[in-house]
Amino acid sequence: MTNLTDAPFTYDTEPNPAPVPAERRAEILASPGFGKHFTDHMFLAEWTPEAGWHDARLAPYGPLSVDPATAVLHYAQEIFEGLKAYAHEDGSIWAFRPDENAARMQRSAHRLALPELPTDWFLGSIEALVQADRGWVPSGGETSLYLRPFMFASEVFLGVRPSQHVTYCVIASPAGAYFSGGVKPVNIWLSREYGRAGSGGTGAAKCGGNYASSLLPQQIAAEHGCEQVVFLDSGEHRYVEELGGMNLYFVHDDGTIVTPHSDSILEGITRDAIATISADLGHTVEQRRFSIDEWIDGVTSGRVTEVFACGTAAVVTPVGALRWPDGEAVSSDGEGGKVTMAIREALIDLQYGRADDPHGWMHRIA
Repeated sequence: MTNLTDAPFTYDTEPNPAPVPAERRAEILASPGFGKHFTDHMFLAEWTPEAGWHDARLAPYGPLSVDPATAVLHYAQEIFEGLKAYAHEDGSIWAFRPDENAARMQRSAHRLALPELPTDWFLGSIEALVQADRGWVPSGGETSLYLRPFMFASEVFLGVRPSQHVTYCVIASPAGAYFSGGVKPVNIWLSREYGRAGSGGTGAAKCGGNYASSLLPQQIAAEHGCEQVVFLDSGEHRYVEELGGMNLYFVHDDGTIVTPHSDSILEGITRDAIATISADLGHTVEQRRFSIDEWIDGVTSGRVTEVFACGTAAVVTPVGALRWPDGEAVSSDGEGGKVTMAIREALIDLQYGRADDPHGWMHRIA
């Protein structure tokens, strides 16, 4: 479903009459955690077939009022994105490849039969929110302001069809460093019983249902002392897809780096950037099907020297061990590998403005 109007992006502003006091905000920014606190404002817009996208507004952060028969509560027609705003040393604030988030949200919208939000509306909405709440952007270390744009079916009706009213919203939350005590490898549980998504399904869309289906396997992983769970393809149950919320990379002894390919995994924006950064660092990068046997045998033989996961929240995360009921394949001695850490440093330095931006990935938003 596409939007039927190309209205220029404009919005109204309603300042929050009771913003968080400066002292309390400073306390929050000193130790924000992740997804626990939210800024003073949010951005909203509406869509209907007749009017297209309209009623864009910056409003005080607060609850959304929904009728019990609101479509999203019954048929899960919703999508979301996740990106960060980074404070640079000169006081400016930047986002990393937000145009790619806009494009992915459009692809997700198409798959979920939702209206596609124009790129200028997407970028304009995050710029408006960050500019209004720039005092919430933390600085120092690997802190950032996490941005969560989302869209949901807000028509009040019961019936299996695309919603004729859709609400778009952006909220923001200050985020501390993912690894407060330094980068630590994570252990991963191999899920053979549960799948995340199937061919032709919604795996490549960023929608809540994909994450909901990962929660039970994630609980099982935790019971076995693992921080993450990895899923295999739903057809042959042989090929590695992704973790519950991150993509994977495998470093080989000849310098080749492989990331699994499938039409049912999320096209990670960090994952895509890492492919380019790895090539810039002199590595050959392959995107192909990668079996679980190749992972286990590669680590055992030494052919696979490092494994790491990647995503917006953790950026680059070394993998310590892959575990299953009767064994494990250890790929780390407790620290991140040389290649993994070089890629991580190159990416973070770029995001925080400490390195050149040869690919034009950074977008100033405030």
